[in-house]
Amino acid sequence: MDRHALVIDHESCWGCKTCEVACKQEFRVPDGVRFIYVSEDGPKEVDGRPHFFFQVNVCMHCDDPPCEEACPEEAIFKRDDGIVILDDEKCTGCRLCMEACPYDAIDFDEEKGIAQKCNLCHQRVDNGLIPACADNVCLAHCIYFGDPDEIDKMISEKKMAVQR
Repeated sequence: MDRHALVIDHESCWGCKTCEVACKQEFRVPDGVRFIYVSEDGPKEVDGRPHFFFQVNVCMHCDDPPCEEACPEEAIFKRDDGIVILDDEKCTGCRLCMEACPYDAIDFDEEKGIAQKCNLCHQRVDNGLIPACADNVCLAHCIYFGDPDEIDKMISEKKMAVQR
């Protein structure tokens, strides 16, 4: 089975937040619930010029997800392809997964009373598509989906081309 990963080239992100919009459109989650979000830090002076830093925050689909272990209802599980799923039907809203997540990538839906997170658009992936946030919506082209080794190679090649 193919391994799947979502990799963000944070150095290339300029904070457009189209990934957030694409995710919201795909899942129609209520205001305040985010599966992916862009944090900004700055401006800070770098080499005498103002500079912003952007961080895309999303579930990292950990190799050994601490949220899975923390969930007493077994509502979180890792698929063979690396995608970590939170099953809305099994979640009781205890929030233990939120406390266990080192990436602050699990949100709480007050309306439904359950935790929610990025499921890497598994419904799209299962149909041969890529996650909404990686589907050519990122203006900086810094969100990649696929085999992690191939992605690392593409990012390295991109950076070498920019340096030329």
